Amino acid sequence: MNKSPIIGVTPLWDAERKSVWMLPDYLEGIKAAGGIPVVLPFEMSEEDVSRIVETCDGFLFTGGQDVTPELYGMKDATGTIVPSPERDRLETLLLEKVLQADKAVLGICRGLQFINVFLGGTLWQDLPSQYPSDIIHRQGKPYGVPTHKVMLEGGLKTLLGKDILEVNTLHHQAVKDLANDLTPMAVAPDGIIEAARMTSKRFVWAVQWHPEYMFKTDRDSLAIFLWFVEHCG
Repeated sequence: MNKSPIIGVTPLWDAERKSVWMLPDYLEGIKAAGGIPVVLPFEMSEEDVSRIVETCDGFLFTGGQDVTPELYGMKDATGTIVPSPERDRLETLLLEKVLQADKAVLGICRGLQFINVFLGGTLWQDLPSQYPSDIIHRQGKPYGVPTHKVMLEGGLKTLLGKDILEVNTLHHQAVKDLANDLTPMAVAPDGIIEAARMTSKRFVWAVQWHPEYMFKTDRDSLAIFLWFVEHCG
């Protein structure tokens, strides 16, 4: 019998309380797919990260604060950015070593944005002011209810066996220029890239929506977690 893969989960950070925390939905999604989630330490040396990457079978890059614009050669142009230099530092070091080791990666929301920036892409810093649209990309509660559609292509279209998927949405930033190493897998009707993959690696997928809020009632959301965990084995 195969062992359940260990999945490292990037921690969330409350700067005001200087506290590490975690939304249980991420962990429950991994467990429902057969993985063992482990919330990673926030402060790690390069040696610590190397040992973590060697130990874990895959990594989930979670949502959260905005990616610091300086990482893609820009400044805050809208006054809306809530950055986390601490997370940027940790995830930069972690993703570099994860890609070198060719470990499986799933990015969610900020996870997609961070992976894109790390690989050389850029972001819309604030969709309402920079990319006006009839689509509301930041819904209110309940978060597990889909609010707009995306058109699927590539790996996601093959996995889910459909052309259109209804998704939830909780973001004010988004991919602007997609990194050369990434290929889109989902696009909203207004042109915003909603999912991408890194085809040169074993499994690096990222989505802009939040399957962790939907997997208990939506089989497509669960399928994303299942496919990720399967590639961690």
